[in-house]
Amino acid sequence: MSFPLLTATAALPAIGAIATAAVPAARRTAAKWLALLVSLATLVLAGIVFARFEPGGDRYQLTESHAWIRDFGVRYELGVDGIGVALIALTALLIPFVILAGWHDADPLETASSRWRPTQGFFALILMVEAMVILSFEATDVFLFYILFEAMLIPMYFLIGGFGDRAHTGSDENAAAQRSYAAVKFLLYNLAGGLIMLAAVIGLYVVAGSFSLSEIAEARANGSLEMATSTERWLFLGFFFAFAVKAPLWPLHTWLPNAMGESTTPVAVLITAVVDKVGTFAMLRFCLQLFPEASKWATPVILVLALISIVYGALLAVGQRDIKRLIAYASISHFGFIILGIFAMTSQGQSGATLYMVNHGLSTAALMLVAGFLITRRGSRLIADYGGVQKVAPVLAGTFLIGGLATLSLPGLAPFVSEFLVLVGTFSAYPVAGIVATVGIVLAALYVLVLYQRTMTGPVREGIGGMPDLKVRELAVAVPLIALLIFLGVFPKPLTDVVNPAVQHTMQDVQKKDPQPDVEAAK
Repeated sequence: MSFPLLTATAALPAIGAIATAAVPAARRTAAKWLALLVSLATLVLAGIVFARFEPGGDRYQLTESHAWIRDFGVRYELGVDGIGVALIALTALLIPFVILAGWHDADPLETASSRWRPTQGFFALILMVEAMVILSFEATDVFLFYILFEAMLIPMYFLIGGFGDRAHTGSDENAAAQRSYAAVKFLLYNLAGGLIMLAAVIGLYVVAGSFSLSEIAEARANGSLEMATSTERWLFLGFFFAFAVKAPLWPLHTWLPNAMGESTTPVAVLITAVVDKVGTFAMLRFCLQLFPEASKWATPVILVLALISIVYGALLAVGQRDIKRLIAYASISHFGFIILGIFAMTSQGQSGATLYMVNHGLSTAALMLVAGFLITRRGSRLIADYGGVQKVAPVLAGTFLIGGLATLSLPGLAPFVSEFLVLVGTFSAYPVAGIVATVGIVLAALYVLVLYQRTMTGPVREGIGGMPDLKVRELAVAVPLIALLIFLGVFPKPLTDVVNPAVQHTMQDVQKKDPQPDVEAAK
């Protein structure tokens, strides 16, 4: 039997999480280094997965399949396509930066009124989330995916509720209450979506007699599985609702600003750059592949919701006074672009949406983590408390600017390629939707440049004058992310070569072809 590479890639951080949690309480630094080394080893395994994947080969590669719950036909079944490989690489790449950026975020607090925060638990939970997210990108058994989809909520709940932002402007009691509210809201929203999805998973098994994605797809292809139109639509809605909550899509988005605002900065990155990608990934893997006709039936409504997310999220970002909540609302707008590209049902749109998942993860991580370094120095998340930072910390200001420019999809940086493809794919199929989506681009330029102007330029405000510039550990976080944003902005081919064949398979699932340009009308 060949080496189970996919299992190893997910098992390593899970084992590392247990080992990190078991480190004695007095050995906090040892726990940090162990977590970092485990995350780097996981990155190496993810790199091997990426290198061994053959874009022109089978749809699902490096497959593993073992009986799990025989009586119910549940299997431990794994496999990766180009989309899954790209997102596994993103997840494994970001976790070491998350750990480095949060190096001191779970250290004991100095105030007597605050509880001691278990450092080992913080890093163990991050590794456990990594393991579950990677395995969810690999799962090709619907029931196995559902278990992972729900299980990752548990460590995220404790990361949000147990390790809050030290820059909270209120009292310790108020901060604890806000963290608790954000964590419970995150859990309830996602559990509600998961319970509806569970009903749909059971319904799918009743209709198809299997949880295996490959078996169901084969049965549909050879005509042995016929699903009534109404049944397919109800099952699609059950899956899509859960994924839309996770994504997050308007109007199911309201948990995200609370969760990101009250979390530590690395956990906020974990939420929006890693965990939320499971929702948009699942729309491609499960909604479009299992329910192609229902996906086309729901497309007009989903496109409208995506457009509302784009414009609504950007408008609220413009009006924010809190740096972290501004980035959270910007992410809602960006997820609107991703969902727009998926349901435009064109190869350019879906390729752009997949690239957007990766590039949004990199750009949001860069901007949010540098913003976290800024907030840690000043002790405030309020934009009004900053000004003139570029005069005293030019490297911090410069990295913040590049992260912001990537967020607004400046040409030459990675998100531009993905956003351009999404808009081209949308314009070719739905011109009006493409025109409306461009409003989000204009608003993105507004909220990013206004944020930079108010925090980094102008006279040096009180409390800013002695602010130190980025240190070595912080540069080790910011510089590689910025380098990747520039590299993939100039040369996205390594990703597009992997992603495009998977997108073509998805287009075949929904039996859609790219619209041909009307040459006569253009003359």
